[in-house]
Amino acid sequence: MDPEAARTARESLDLAFHMSNILDTGLDRHTLSVLIALCDLGLNPESLAAVVKELRTEPPPPPPPSSATPTTSTAPSFLP
Repeated sequence: MDPEAARTARESLDLAFHMSNILDTGLDRHTLSVLIALCDLGLNPESLAAVVKELRTEPPPPPPPSSATPTTSTAPSFLP
């Protein structure tokens, strides 16, 4: 990519990010960049927006099970 095209792309992303912030979308610059690239590849913007909304409403996955499992003592008892 020539320097002029890179500058134009960076300015376009800056403008889109500024608009995103004004609209309070909550998208970071990297996510916005990925979404723009997907639109450039021909994906439907409305479908992408629906996916982003769906991902935001899903509860986070549960944490992985702990590797430390409680153990019971197998030592002999000296109590009667």
